[in-house]
Amino acid sequence: MIVSTAFAKADVAVFGLARSGVASVKSLVEGGARVFAWDDKDENRAAAKKEGAVILPFAEWPWPKLKALVLSPGIPLTHPAPHPVVLAAKDAGVAVIGDMELFARQIRPEPDGPAKAPVIAITGTNGKSTTTALIGHILTQCGFSAEVGGNIGKSALDLTPPVAKTIYVLEVSSYQIDLAPGLKPDVSVLTNITPDHIDRHGSLENYAAVKARLLSQTVKNGQVCIGVDDPHSAAIYTRLAASGGAEAVPVAVGKVLGRGVFVLDGSLYDAIGQRAAQVMNLSNAQSLPGAHNWQNAALAYAAVKPYVKDARLIAAAIASFPGLAHRIEDVGRVGKVRFINDSKATNAEAAERALVCFPDIFWIAGGKPKEGGIESLKPQFGRVRKAYLIGEAAEDFAATLGDTPHEISGTLEHAVASAFADARSADAASPVVLLSPACASFDQFKDFEARGDAFRDLVKHLAEPERQAS
Repeated sequence: MIVSTAFAKADVAVFGLARSGVASVKSLVEGGARVFAWDDKDENRAAAKKEGAVILPFAEWPWPKLKALVLSPGIPLTHPAPHPVVLAAKDAGVAVIGDMELFARQIRPEPDGPAKAPVIAITGTNGKSTTTALIGHILTQCGFSAEVGGNIGKSALDLTPPVAKTIYVLEVSSYQIDLAPGLKPDVSVLTNITPDHIDRHGSLENYAAVKARLLSQTVKNGQVCIGVDDPHSAAIYTRLAASGGAEAVPVAVGKVLGRGVFVLDGSLYDAIGQRAAQVMNLSNAQSLPGAHNWQNAALAYAAVKPYVKDARLIAAAIASFPGLAHRIEDVGRVGKVRFINDSKATNAEAAERALVCFPDIFWIAGGKPKEGGIESLKPQFGRVRKAYLIGEAAEDFAATLGDTPHEISGTLEHAVASAFADARSADAASPVVLLSPACASFDQFKDFEARGDAFRDLVKHLAEPERQAS
């Protein structure tokens, strides 16, 4: 636990008491703050009370005394409309921040002073979780004490306080960036920008501007690493490269860069301050299949280069990366049928990255739909033997699939059973049952992890009779 002393002997409020909210309460209380807190769920309020918070509805908080409101990143700050608690804070002149801001103030107590440990912050639409986990893995393999968290795994405040060779590796969502104006990374990474979370930011331009804000907050003697294969990210790179701030390093897949890091025909090249030199063949990294993972690997390479000078060590660490749970995760075989858990694919662009990796796909998709549905995936429908549709999006996805074989399964349990039966009887040598929903999970599951865990459990049940028979 990183204890926040920024509000010692002061009154602070926390609204939204899920993982990061309870961590904020604990951190603030241990740092000497008096904390008022609220959440709609009884169990969340109980957890915060156990950590020392005063539980009251926000209308009953002592607003004139409050020094800050720590808001859960899932609660609307601006769009589609500010939550009433945000309006109450504005009326009272109370700053609205998030747990990432508490972390930032503790790790860099003086805004322009040195940090207690370096911070690498990763954002983007797709690939940020894999890139974050990969950076943490490389640093650990190379002798650093990598603390990985933020929007992945642990809350930033639940990470271990810094010791010698600590480097914090934080996945940062657009929601968290909005609430962390004081986060000043030593290295920032932008994977890519495609339409996502438009309901929370109002437009794609606003969404891209939030992502760019994190990079612009990078310390001047730091580094920003930017995937330049989409137009919004390329424009951000161009602006930052000319700004005179942190060094901007472009990263690309499928084209040669005169300067930066790039992947060509599956080989990773380093052209940072030198002529392009081949680092490794990414086919050696078996847990990073596909061009999208090549981008993740290239970004991770660029991000750790300030700390690990020997490219051979980085290459060996990339090759040994075990992969990320719920992202093109191989969860086993039952007979000839292979099962892939890609529950983290919560939009069409992310799902496409899994679809292009396999032929003979028995595709489980659906959930709480996002803008655009799966229209952009039509070029990949030829890889799909049959689709099994679940959740709120099922009817709309069925309409988009058209003549592509599909059924409305309704639930994940029914979808897995049907997909397995069809895949097992198909004429394909190695059919793949792929859970890649292209949707959020919130209509049927708590989060994408719960959805992926349920898929994994269903596969285990399918495999049990096979094991007993052998």
